[in-house]
Amino acid sequence: SCNLGSINLVKFLQDSNSLVWESKIDWEKLSSITKLGVRFLDNVIDANKYATEDIDKMTRSTRKIGLGVMGFADLLIALKVPYNSEVALNIGRTLITFIRNVADNTSMDLGKARGTFPDWVNSDYTNNYTYRNACRLSVAPTGTISMIADTSSGIEPTFALAWRKSNILEGKSLYYVNKFFEDTAREYGFYSDDLMEHLAKGGSLQDREDVPEWAKDVYVTAPDISPTAHVNMQAAFQDAVDAGISKTINFANNATREDVQAAYLQAWETECKGITVYRSGSREKEVLTVGYEEH
Repeated sequence: SCNLGSINLVKFLQDSNSLVWESKIDWEKLSSITKLGVRFLDNVIDANKYATEDIDKMTRSTRKIGLGVMGFADLLIALKVPYNSEVALNIGRTLITFIRNVADNTSMDLGKARGTFPDWVNSDYTNNYTYRNACRLSVAPTGTISMIADTSSGIEPTFALAWRKSNILEGKSLYYVNKFFEDTAREYGFYSDDLMEHLAKGGSLQDREDVPEWAKDVYVTAPDISPTAHVNMQAAFQDAVDAGISKTINFANNATREDVQAAYLQAWETECKGITVYRSGSREKEVLTVGYEEH
């Protein structure tokens, strides 16, 4: 029941306090993985076989790598922080800045040991920045990779609590349920078969009166997040990312051209390097669809 969920609300909100989330992240492990990732991607440049000589030459001249992230939405859920909140933006900025600093230092160490990228002399870098790689960070879509890793895609919010990914594996569909939600619903007393059936058919959690407001906030999905909040999250990560960011700005089916224009202007004003928008229902065949029913 909703009342039972409210009994545990104090503990839930204490756990999501913005002053304690930093202590819940293993920064030492994140640093170690980041260093390993930079070294691995730098080695891939030399080990790779390129399709053409021009691609080979261009890749080796700048040695750009694209170390990125995925699972950010799952991290926020684990921390009990709503995706479209100021705390989430702060977490995003802090994480990507930390990763950027470690990646930069690792690339400079490699530059000193192995030499800077060949085109370094024509770059804007000074002798204080002996980078092995012209670019270090990017945020790729990680759509299928994140499915294999059983985590959320890139820096995208949770698409839905139950969804279908279609037109993959020779036209087949795969079905998914958010791995955290059912446990949370049971722990805080608002689980019901009716609720799960509602979500399985593509219903929104926001429409349910039997679900506490805090649960609706933490388990907010991409269609329920405003375009402004989508762009704000992309901008928070873009501050520390040299290359582009894959991020879909979701719009409802009734979005207007003016709505899309406003998102593009916001992305430009916040110095995002690119923007992708998608209006729900604008394609006959969509890769991600909510619910289990055939449409």
